[in-house]
Amino acid sequence: MISTADFRKGLKVEFKGEPCEIVDFQHVKMGRGGAIVRTKLKSLKTGSVLEQTFRSGEKLDTPHLEEKKMQYLYTQDELFYFMDEETYEQIPLTDEQLGEARKFIKENMSVIIINYKGNPLSLELPTFVDLAVSKTDPAGFRGDTASGGGKPATLETGAIVKVPFHINEGDTIKIDTRTAEYIERVK
Repeated sequence: MISTADFRKGLKVEFKGEPCEIVDFQHVKMGRGGAIVRTKLKSLKTGSVLEQTFRSGEKLDTPHLEEKKMQYLYTQDELFYFMDEETYEQIPLTDEQLGEARKFIKENMSVIIINYKGNPLSLELPTFVDLAVSKTDPAGFRGDTASGGGKPATLETGAIVKVPFHINEGDTIKIDTRTAEYIERVK
């Protein structure tokens, strides 16, 4: 059981029989009444965000989530196939199950698949991934350099990120998968 005093961003709880992740929370002390905790819960099944208020001291269950390290193999018929690195069992995931992670996943990449009651729910990418730039404007492109600026670049996975002007096609760059931001060029 998890008490409202233990709430923190990223904590996974079970709310109304569904696994959720705490996106944001705020402890509020009312005048005469007891304290409350306002939270934003993201459903791990649907991805929808729900705002919920709890009384201070309320307890929620811990969801029984299982994490498995798996390797991405290939895509076929809009299904993404992953292989368990221990048992070599393959499972397909849909576009919806991957969510935003599909923008940064490439073949042979190791990821963590989160299972709830035996069914795959979502996927956790490594924090940083190295991807090649497949298309961008030439190095001579100029824009608003007063604010640091940048130009759009399409990566080998199809994702579009903003990169500095010195990045060219064929360069490999490091991307933060949490924010989809350019970190550095990989040598």
